[in-house]
Amino acid sequence: MIPRTQLALLYGALALLAGSCATGDEPQGSPPHHHHGSSQDPEPPPPAAPMPSDEAASEAAHVPPDPPQHPMGDMAHSEMTGMMQMDDTARTSKLLFDQLEWRNTAEGGAAVWDAEGWYGGDYDKVWLRSEGERVGGTTQNARADLLWDHTFARWWSVQAGGRQDFGRGPSRTWAAVGVQGLAPYWFDTEATFYVGEQGRTAVRLKTEYELLFTQRLILQPEGEANLYGKADPARQLGSGLSDLEIGLRLRYEMRRELAPYVGVVWSRSFGATADRLRESGGDPSDVQFVAGLRAWF
Repeated sequence: MIPRTQLALLYGALALLAGSCATGDEPQGSPPHHHHGSSQDPEPPPPAAPMPSDEAASEAAHVPPDPPQHPMGDMAHSEMTGMMQMDDTARTSKLLFDQLEWRNTAEGGAAVWDAEGWYGGDYDKVWLRSEGERVGGTTQNARADLLWDHTFARWWSVQAGGRQDFGRGPSRTWAAVGVQGLAPYWFDTEATFYVGEQGRTAVRLKTEYELLFTQRLILQPEGEANLYGKADPARQLGSGLSDLEIGLRLRYEMRRELAPYVGVVWSRSFGATADRLRESGGDPSDVQFVAGLRAWF
């Protein structure tokens, strides 16, 4: 039997040991142990500040411009559009010498021109076209068209007016109506129908294309055909397809406004026009070398 005194001491030691375990006392100097989910856990550290984005960095590095030295102030609408050149109703003009060249024809050296000019607004213009040939100081075949030009679609306009033929043979006057514009694949196109005196009719078709080799070197194929509904013996013209001309020119743009060129032109007359040309001692088919200048103002 254990004496009561020793038993009481044993119970007291066990009670002290149980109390120490219940209160979670830990030896001094040891790091505290954190239990998951405990309300006494310290708060997590705040997240790191985000790095600035490229846009924010660009804004931070941007230096605003200096304030205007001469404030514009209030002004009328007409004054503002004139100063900023934004007037859609402004009148503009242009003069283009598409061909101003020398050719070696069977009759000798020839001076040839193909020019046009216009004046007007975005939708309505006065248009002047002229082309012709001079051999030995004499004008052989030449024409001038004075037309009203109206834009009716993107890249296209309708034209109406008159044409005057002069040079070899009697002069002729025609009424004219046609279209011109930029066909698919960037072909500049003209198609004009003419009605003249004594029931004469004619159609003129012309197209050209610009092929860019380098920034300044341009190859320009071109073709033109004329058809007449009625023969005109006085001007050596037969009915039907009268003539066809195909040219190939290589030009160098010293500036956009000024470009010398060289090239070759093949021309051919057909039907009664070719017969009349043979009767006068000419050749209905000819190849000519050309050199000239293209300029616009």
